[in-house]
Amino acid sequence: MSSALSSFYEQLPLPTLDCPFGVHLWPIFDKAWTAVVGYSANDFKFVPFETPMSTLKSTSIFIIVYYAIIFGGRELMRNREPFKLKTLFLIHNFYLTAISGILLALFIEQLLSTVVRGGIFHAICDYEGGWTQPLVVLYYLNYLTKYLELLDTVFLFLKKKPLTFLHCYHHGATALLCYTQLVGSTSVSWVPITLNLTVHVVMYWYYFQSARGVRIWWKEWVTRLQIIQFIIDLGFVYFASYTYFTSTYFQWMPNAGTCAGEEFAAFSGIAILSSYLVLFISFYLATYKKHGKATTSRKSLRRMSQAPLPDPLHVQAAANSSANGNAKGTSTGAKTNGATTRSRKA
Repeated sequence: MSSALSSFYEQLPLPTLDCPFGVHLWPIFDKAWTAVVGYSANDFKFVPFETPMSTLKSTSIFIIVYYAIIFGGRELMRNREPFKLKTLFLIHNFYLTAISGILLALFIEQLLSTVVRGGIFHAICDYEGGWTQPLVVLYYLNYLTKYLELLDTVFLFLKKKPLTFLHCYHHGATALLCYTQLVGSTSVSWVPITLNLTVHVVMYWYYFQSARGVRIWWKEWVTRLQIIQFIIDLGFVYFASYTYFTSTYFQWMPNAGTCAGEEFAAFSGIAILSSYLVLFISFYLATYKKHGKATTSRKSLRRMSQAPLPDPLHVQAAANSSANGNAKGTSTGAKTNGATTRSRKA
């Protein structure tokens, strides 16, 4: 038995820097791409005004239509019953989990050897490091997935869930962010993209399991991972932008050398990612700190419930007094007291 097992393990493909998963994924992906598109992924070129969704006009129109649909749809649903859409919601979250995982694996295969052999600066600042032909294909596919993710909001208004500013802003701005980095040819793009794909694998898997009715204990960690993601993103983007501008315009300042990418892409990346960090931290504090206070209140109520019971006669007297007070409050239309109002709100 042991010899059979050892023979089996010997036949398994071993991961390497160039083949981190033991199997070369790019040739498999290229066959699938060719079957769908009709030509090899190695021949793909991102050409503005020729490639679909490659202009600022087309991107802006799509984002404007997105906001018109979600806010118009919310108004149409105002006096209607919410849709259940459980099966469609499950499918939506499952395929986004799968797409994010597949793209992440393809990025890792392309980047691991580059980072290890060439170093992190080479990977984020040189065209040969962060702007290779396979990476451009993956950047473009990742950009297109941002339009699929806009369906998240469609599900929200059809199910009559609240449309928060953070959710609506984040989805529209992310499509614009990916467009600017793709047009601006920023080699550092792979850092925010791979981190975002990692978070999306976790996030959409959480949504998928929640829709199935599975209780997930790590819900709070989804937001924490998003905040950690933006902190790391900004560290790389600030560094790449700093060394680009100092080496280009302020050579007397310390810098690591020039960095690939257009200036407008640097400004848009800094602005959008910085706004994400602020908004997600605010969301986290507003959501989970309040949740922590609510937990504390529940603990206080539990301690009160474990206290010795009062005398039954006093309980009956208090109940009669409360009933009389409620009756008076009902007849006059006035509030009985502040404590009752707070309890009713709680």
